[in-house]
Amino acid sequence: MNVLQEMLATHPQPAANNEGLGEAARHLAACSQVCTSCADACLAEPMVADLRHCIRLNLDCADVCAATSHVVVRQTQTDPTLVQALLNACLTACRLCADECSRHANMHEHCRVCADHCRRCVEVCEALLEALPSG
Repeated sequence: MNVLQEMLATHPQPAANNEGLGEAARHLAACSQVCTSCADACLAEPMVADLRHCIRLNLDCADVCAATSHVVVRQTQTDPTLVQALLNACLTACRLCADECSRHANMHEHCRVCADHCRRCVEVCEALLEALPSG
């Protein structure tokens, strides 16, 4: 059990899917960090102008994933409609970022890693969406 799952388990009103929430939050936070790092690596590339769109999507995805990771771990009076909207926004951001990074993956290993992680984050978000109660 990681520290986030331990923390979620201590909540006086734990969610039914604590393990899923902890797993999703972990992937979302990691995706935010991976996307931020990829954007930074793109900025260090000699052809940075060719990577502008990739950098923008990396940073947008990082911000959306970070915000979503913060909200999904809040268990008191959760509004499922809001959580679902954030997870759907995260799905969109991760798909766009993965697609763009894939375009550069053959030239930049950091883009390949980012695309792979964004795709995994999509899977995790989809699983959490399926497990959430309806809003």
